[in-house]
Amino acid sequence: MSGYINVKPILYNDTDGQQEGQFSLIHIPLHLYSSLLQPILRVLLPNGGPIHNEDPEGPLEGVSVDNKHGFLNISVTPIECSIVCHKTWAQNVFDPVIGRLPEELSKQVQISKDTYMVFSVSSAGMEAGQRVMDLTAPLAMAGIPIFFITTYYTDFILVPSKDRQTVGEVLLERGFEFSENDSAYVAPIAFAHARSPSVSSEPSTPPPTNVPDLQARTFSHLKKRSVVPFVEPNLHLVQCSGKEILSGDDYLNRNMNGNSSNGNHNGHSWLDNIDPKLYIGIVSALVQRPRFLSITLAQDDAPSLLLDKNLLYLFGNSIAGDMDCDLVPIFLDLANLPFESTGIVCGVAGKLVDEMRGLQAINQEEGSLPELSYSSTARAGAVVLSCEESVRALSILLPLLETAEVT
Repeated sequence: MSGYINVKPILYNDTDGQQEGQFSLIHIPLHLYSSLLQPILRVLLPNGGPIHNEDPEGPLEGVSVDNKHGFLNISVTPIECSIVCHKTWAQNVFDPVIGRLPEELSKQVQISKDTYMVFSVSSAGMEAGQRVMDLTAPLAMAGIPIFFITTYYTDFILVPSKDRQTVGEVLLERGFEFSENDSAYVAPIAFAHARSPSVSSEPSTPPPTNVPDLQARTFSHLKKRSVVPFVEPNLHLVQCSGKEILSGDDYLNRNMNGNSSNGNHNGHSWLDNIDPKLYIGIVSALVQRPRFLSITLAQDDAPSLLLDKNLLYLFGNSIAGDMDCDLVPIFLDLANLPFESTGIVCGVAGKLVDEMRGLQAINQEEGSLPELSYSSTARAGAVVLSCEESVRALSILLPLLETAEVT
């Protein structure tokens, strides 16, 4: 069976029906992490109450009737803490705490001025590296800045809300069709990378004309900003998932009735829909400011985690995945680049895919390309590969970025 790509905007229900979510990106410097831990935990635990309007922060959107986030990403890396959450959580939960910081510190926390839309991307029959390329290249070549997050189940792309119409046009030009039934853009893989997009309006800088041009511009831009890829010593990651809560679970059945021992007769609690052991593990990891932890909650998926292997002991049997896997992130500190920079994901990942494919041909190696994923945060990016392949990838990237250009 041929592969396919399904690109679907994250939706949530409100009084006007299903709406496309409006999300904010938040950058928190690591030295201010402890000062903002309370709102981080608050957004992780949207327990709400019987009536959302009674939340102390006021009405908070972007969650379902059972208090599940449409989309949430919390990432702590050696460079920063980064949050992607619905704009009302940024405004009502984070802003008040940031405002209470001394002025010189509050200025260091950044909430994106523009809001973003999140698209979930389901694909079958595609290599991971090629998937990153095929999804990001047409948008980058149309001058649209994107953020890319790979999880255990799904890829997610963040694009500025103001570019929503252009995104739809680009996807349609790439051979996608919009399915009203699925509220998604769908295309066979053969069509999804068949054509180059045109651009409906002229951006301030003309977009690249092809992928090699895009890659050249990306690395030139990174060199001018003195961006040098690096790895953290002895930091090894594992990608895993929280386990689904099953209706036959004895613990769940004991607590999903109106006669619970705590005297609550208001029906189901927020806790009835989650695994408490998983969330205790996440909170335990967050309070110790981990070297690396990325949590993604999405309404259609079980919780996904990319985390330092040294944190596995906190989670016990509440997570599933290949715990013997040994992944290494290659970091790019993008603090000197504007939020709206384009082509970073596609340029870096695409160059690695091309170079690795070339090395395979030279060495007459058979088989598929190594698994490669990319994770964006507010002010940084990370290419994630196996331990062995990370050495090869770093040897490709360093010569391309080791000498800064004179401007």
